[in-house]
Amino acid sequence: MDAGFALIAKLVESGAGNLAAYLAAHVLLCLLPAFFIAGGMTALIPKEAITRFLGRNTRRTVSYPAAAAAGSLLAVCSCTIVPLFAGIYRKGAGIGPAMTFLFFAPAANILALVYTSSVIGPDLAIARLVLSLAFGIGIGLVMALLFRADDAARDRSTDTMFAAQAEAGMSRAALAFIALWVVLLLAGTLKLSWLTSPVVELTLPFADTLPWQAALDRLVPFDAARGEEGVSVQGVVLIVLLAAIGVCAWRGLENILDGFDGWTRASIALIAVTLLVASLVVRADARGLAIGVPGKFFAIAACLALIAATARRALPREDVQSWLWESWRFVKQIFPLLVVGVFVVGMMRAVIRPEWIEALAGRNTLAGNLAGVTFGVFMYFPTLVEVPVAKMFLDLGMHRGPLLAYLMADPELSLQSILIISAIVGRRKAWTYVGFVALFSTAAGLTYGAWIDGTPLVALASGVAAFIVVLALAVRRAGAMLSAPRRQEDHA
Repeated sequence: MDAGFALIAKLVESGAGNLAAYLAAHVLLCLLPAFFIAGGMTALIPKEAITRFLGRNTRRTVSYPAAAAAGSLLAVCSCTIVPLFAGIYRKGAGIGPAMTFLFFAPAANILALVYTSSVIGPDLAIARLVLSLAFGIGIGLVMALLFRADDAARDRSTDTMFAAQAEAGMSRAALAFIALWVVLLLAGTLKLSWLTSPVVELTLPFADTLPWQAALDRLVPFDAARGEEGVSVQGVVLIVLLAAIGVCAWRGLENILDGFDGWTRASIALIAVTLLVASLVVRADARGLAIGVPGKFFAIAACLALIAATARRALPREDVQSWLWESWRFVKQIFPLLVVGVFVVGMMRAVIRPEWIEALAGRNTLAGNLAGVTFGVFMYFPTLVEVPVAKMFLDLGMHRGPLLAYLMADPELSLQSILIISAIVGRRKAWTYVGFVALFSTAAGLTYGAWIDGTPLVALASGVAAFIVVLALAVRRAGAMLSAPRRQEDHA
């Protein structure tokens, strides 16, 4: 009985620690701007502006490359890309291009590829780019074929939902407003030296703050090998600010369509302050609290000032209210699932041992590649963190094939993102997507691993061709089965 309680306590502690670390490190400069961008897409962009490039009826030679190109610029993880995916999907993007965007952005954005090349090797970075592009478009095409009837019905519903907005068109101010949020997102997440290096440094004259950090390390352990990021003194401040934002937003944004009030203004002010605090470089020091002001602090401050000026002077008040409401609606839909998913992943991290995966993935086998994919799902690491973790696995003996399978699955799939995608597109579409990501990631690892092991190109090409033929036949059969009930309903 005591052992059972001890295990439960350990799981809860691990889940809570993982959640605290995630909220402190990843919600603010990544997820908050993503929510506002998604809200802006829904509230301010006419449907035609989305469907022109990403629509169900757009030529495939345009829509799928456009989806991949848009994703390549965003150095974000699966949790951050989901609100952006929700924004374009709700506004009329076809299920195929939307899924390509969802897959390609975290797996093969420019920053992830450059970092992979520098840490692990250019061969793996090239393989990651080529296979992510091919399989991302392939997954999108398969999803579009399987769910074409549902996609057509959703397309008609969005015609009605956004008809008035389509007639009004999109103003330059609205485009500039959303672009500023994208710039803010990039400024907060890109790891460029001029953004991350402190320009000004100062020390707040507190007492020795090292014991504070030591106490936090005991509460929330730091272990980079297991993806445990810990919580810093700055992280505690950010969690408190995030809680304050939640309270004010619940009181203010819930009724934003009725007008602005004190709670609304307080939530907006807290968001701005929190983003600025998150951009600082803070560390515990024997002399006090050392604070570095990097370039991204000034970039974010400039973006916030321009965003405020644009919202106040160039956008109609109704558009600003609609943007805030849509952003808040995405938060209510996505954030609770994110919290649950991160907590559960933290509990599972206390049970699953990395050594198990390493033992299975020493050779380029089906089991080894599936182990790499499974590890990517249940031991989720934030974007770019998966690269040094992959380097560690490589040093411990993991084969480069399963390593690529892990690098393709980890940015795409996590328990929290699966829950959120299910809430957006429905469980059937979500689990179909998950299945194809697992399948294609495994196939990518096996193919690349076979090439590394010296398999002749003729045999490799024959195997890939056979896989494509079998997959095409299976998808065609599944598409026919999914369409049959719809035809029967129409006939009835």
